[in-house]
Amino acid sequence: MTTVKETFTFPRSSNVESATYDPQDETLEIVFIGGRSYSYSGVPVQEYERLCRSPSAGKAARRIGNIYLYEAG
Repeated sequence: MTTVKETFTFPRSSNVESATYDPQDETLEIVFIGGRSYSYSGVPVQEYERLCRSPSAGKAARRIGNIYLYEAG
């Protein structure tokens, strides 16, 4: 289980550059290729882990965006 803030990069993704998860705040920041970023609130660690394991980071990120509140950065 994640206990400190960590970042995962997606070198094979054509949509997602990286994801940073903070377990204390349950926030997930996803940075897309091209620079757009979104910060999602109330995200459990299991969602972050699912994103990191997903064969399609773009589809997984879209799913997260449809479920959790976010702010564009």
